[in-house]
Amino acid sequence: MSEAESPIIPLIFAGIFLAALMSTFIIAMVVLHRQRQVQNRQKLDQIKIEHEKMLLGIENEIQQETLTQVGRELHDNIGQLLSLAKLNFGSIKPEKHIAGRELLSQIIQEVRSLSKTLNLDWVESITLEEFLKQQLDKIKSTGFCETQLLVEAPIENLKKDEKLVLIRVIQEILNNAIKHASPDRIVIRTFNSGAKPLIIIEDNGKGFDTKLRSNGSGMTNLSKRMTTIGGEFYIESELGKGTLIKMTLPK
Repeated sequence: MSEAESPIIPLIFAGIFLAALMSTFIIAMVVLHRQRQVQNRQKLDQIKIEHEKMLLGIENEIQQETLTQVGRELHDNIGQLLSLAKLNFGSIKPEKHIAGRELLSQIIQEVRSLSKTLNLDWVESITLEEFLKQQLDKIKSTGFCETQLLVEAPIENLKKDEKLVLIRVIQEILNNAIKHASPDRIVIRTFNSGAKPLIIIEDNGKGFDTKLRSNGSGMTNLSKRMTTIGGEFYIESELGKGTLIKMTLPK
C-alpha cells in the first residue's frame, strides 16, 4: 500500500460509518414519525368516539325529557279532554254530542302534536330562536316568572350536533334557574360579538359564589359540552345579584 493511499482508507471507513449513522437516524425518525401518526389517529378516533357518545347521551336526555313531557300532556291535558268527551257523548242532548265531536277533533290535533315531539327531527326543523321562545313561553305560562327573548341577530347555519348540544345546555341552564335561583325575570339575548354568534342568559335570582364550584358541578359539565362543539361558556354570578351566562358558538 502506498503512502498516498494510507490516509484515504480511514476516510472511506469514516464515510461509511457516517452514512450508516445517518441512515439509522433517518430510519429512526421515519419510525418515530409513523408511531406519532398512529398515536394521533388513535387520539382522534378516541375524541370522535367520545363526541359521538356525548351526542348519543344528549339525544337520550332530550328524548327522556320529551317522554316525560308527553306523559304529563297525556295525563293532564288529553286525559281531561277524553273525560269531557265521554261525558258529552253520554248525554242524550244533541248539542252535547256536537260538543263531544269538537273535543275529539281537538284531541286528534293534540295527539298529532305530541307524536311530532317524539321524533328528534324537530331539532333540524326548528330555528334556535323558535326553540328559545318555546322554552321561555313555557316558563311564563306556569306563572313562575316573567321572561323575555331579545333577538338582535338570528343564529343560523348550526349543524345538527351543534344544535343538539346547545339545546340541551340551554335547557339545563333554564332548569337550574327554576330550581335554584327563584328569579322574577329570565332574559335571553342572541347577537353577534365580532365574528362569533353569542347567546346570553340572565336571571335576577339568588345568584351564587362561582368560586365554590367544583370540577364535578353541573356548570362545569355544561362548559365541557360547549367545548366539544367548538364553543365557549362563561358564567358571572354573585350572591343576591343574579346570574349571567354567556355562550359563544363556532363561526
